[in-house]
Amino acid sequence: MRIAFAASNAPIAQSAKAALSRRYGDHAETHADVIVALGGDGFMLQTLHRTQDIPAPVYGMNRGTVGFLMNEYSEHNLIDRLSAAEEAEINPLAMEAEQTDGEIYEALAINEVSMLRAGPQAARLKISVDGRLRMAELVCDGALVATPAGSTAYNYSAHGPILPIGADVLALTAMSAFRPRRWRGALLPKTAMVEIEVLDPEKRPVMAEADSRSVRNVVQVKIRSAPEISHRVLFDPGHGLEERLIREQFV
Repeated sequence: MRIAFAASNAPIAQSAKAALSRRYGDHAETHADVIVALGGDGFMLQTLHRTQDIPAPVYGMNRGTVGFLMNEYSEHNLIDRLSAAEEAEINPLAMEAEQTDGEIYEALAINEVSMLRAGPQAARLKISVDGRLRMAELVCDGALVATPAGSTAYNYSAHGPILPIGADVLALTAMSAFRPRRWRGALLPKTAMVEIEVLDPEKRPVMAEADSRSVRNVVQVKIRSAPEISHRVLFDPGHGLEERLIREQFV
């Protein structure tokens, strides 16, 4: 089995890459059967974005902090673990953000696309779904659209729902909604096109983020699922995304 190892800049991850490379060899990602990512969830997301045009699946081992998308780290029996691993396919979100100067910024997000106030005052947002106005004004610290894979990340911290990995839905969640008071959000079909317009962008500036890649001074953001793009992620048997999402709800 041809393995390509990728590691974050953390010393513990770099040390793990050196040890594993000596033991199993290290191939170029474009010629690998599997890519092993060593780091935390942030590095795993970076690796998935960076290798999305490479057919090899990605197997993560935790050399970071939380490691929700990662497997337990071990130098032993890696070939057996990779051979027995379960695969999950993840479709990202596509974000198209228009800035105040008319520039368009496009990005993909595996976890979520979020809009956050970028000044001292709350954001004022208008939300449409599939071209139909659903909320004329949401006054809040921000709002996000999350995939099932990302529903336990920022979305869950903002009191959004945890979504089963196979669910054909997206979570639209508000952060600190002031009006409507304590509005928590909505569940939308995976096929939905969500348009969020910034009201009064000069006085109440807003930034948009796609998996922590930021664009400032946005006036409108369009968000949709991108089924034409598929990320293949490997997990140890019994520890796949579906099990992790269920387990997270019973902590």
